[in-house]
Amino acid sequence: MVNIDVIIPAYNEEDSIALVIKEIPKALVREIIVVDNNSKDKTTENAKDAGATVLSEYQQGYGYACLKGINYLFYKKNLPNIVVFLDGDYSDFPGEMNEVVEPIIAKNYDMVIGSRALGNREKGSMTPQQVFGNWLATRMMRIFYGFKYTDLGPFRAIKFDKLLKLGMQDKTYGWTIEMQIKAVKHKLTITEVPVNYKKRIGFSKVSGTVKGTVMAGIKIIFAIFKYL
Repeated sequence: MVNIDVIIPAYNEEDSIALVIKEIPKALVREIIVVDNNSKDKTTENAKDAGATVLSEYQQGYGYACLKGINYLFYKKNLPNIVVFLDGDYSDFPGEMNEVVEPIIAKNYDMVIGSRALGNREKGSMTPQQVFGNWLATRMMRIFYGFKYTDLGPFRAIKFDKLLKLGMQDKTYGWTIEMQIKAVKHKLTITEVPVNYKKRIGFSKVSGTVKGTVMAGIKIIFAIFKYL
């Protein structure tokens, strides 16, 4: 039996979190963990009502929330075989989780990135700066690390034992790119699958502000050179 657990970092996602949880294929997943990253709304209550395990991480940052979820899984009696990461804003299509984990289950890949660049993006679902930032970052990774990614998409799956070996450290915006760079450096077997993407519910805390966009861009570029 393959144990698959899901980690969903969430900050002020009261209007979307239950929708995300309800569309995750329950026959596929053992446990859904929502990490409430110091929300000021009803994210925790709505996630619990939808059937998720909810953890609280008061240190603000995407990476902080992901690390909290990993630490929780590490101390489970039966460790997961696969961990899926998914955003809580309902921009992803949770029902596509079968396609995201399939290369690991059927073909023994170590990590799968759900690529929005290969799938269909609803108009306006990504800002121009997000599209350009993804293109620039993946291009730079191809040049410096020799692997052709097409996206830094948050919808991804990875074998839990391989994830632990990566020694993830980033606490904020650089989490996704750190994982992708370290996966290459650790010689994991990696593939991408197309995923669809729609406009998120609510306001983006990163791409929705000038400060968030600039900080994320700086962090991503810094990460590319940091791990050389």
